[in-house]
Amino acid sequence: MVEGGFDVKRLPGAAVLAIACFVILYVPMFILVAYSFNAGKVIGNWEGFSLNWYFKALQNEAFMDAAVNSLIIATSAAVISTILATMAALATTRGDGFRGEGAVHIILNQPLMVPEIVLAIALLIIIGQIKQATGYTGLGFLIAAHTTFCIPFAYLPIRARLEGMDLSLETAAADLYASRFYTFRRVTLPLLAPAIMAGFMLAFVVSLDDLVMSDFLKSPGQETLPTYLMGELRRNLTSEIYAISSLLLLISVLIVAGSWVATRKKN
Repeated sequence: MVEGGFDVKRLPGAAVLAIACFVILYVPMFILVAYSFNAGKVIGNWEGFSLNWYFKALQNEAFMDAAVNSLIIATSAAVISTILATMAALATTRGDGFRGEGAVHIILNQPLMVPEIVLAIALLIIIGQIKQATGYTGLGFLIAAHTTFCIPFAYLPIRARLEGMDLSLETAAADLYASRFYTFRRVTLPLLAPAIMAGFMLAFVVSLDDLVMSDFLKSPGQETLPTYLMGELRRNLTSEIYAISSLLLLISVLIVAGSWVATRKKN
């Protein structure tokens, strides 16, 4: 730090504020996970350690159906959005700039800037008309909506990786008369693979955890894990809901951790 420069850690109350934010964010999660192992049925009354609620959750057909739907939607959306994000990142970082490049950046990042409920309502209007015209009510609409929302989450780490890559290897391949596709397949893609995996993981967890988009656009019988949990919360709060939430939290943490491992710099 330069002497006399600004240091946020020296601001009065900065440490207290940081600790308060961590407490508010993470203590409720620890409480939720702890009570998912509660043997009793009464919420907030600890009656001993038990895995009973996890076994009940895994035997719950409605929960399993919602989990399958979420996995199908999240996997499909993550794959498609990662492919599109990779293509977009290559187009905006390799070669000379092109007219309208700024508009492309705005369009790609629009889902991050627009409130999700606004995007969900806009898609509901369009998808509702398509459903009425075609009669199709499958998961394809949810996959398309999630893909649209997930593209910027996959695009950002891939673009960041491309901007930080040394171009000397690609230039050397071109000097040796390698075609653009061969250079991409044998040089660029292996170097880009960790960022692509990170983008896929982020897109997957964003789609898996999405509630607003799914709740607005799903057809009857198309429950996802977040919409299933919301429906159960409206009826009754039980330790089984705690167990399902803990499983969803565990999956999200593992995927985000995997994304961090894939993109961290090697020593």
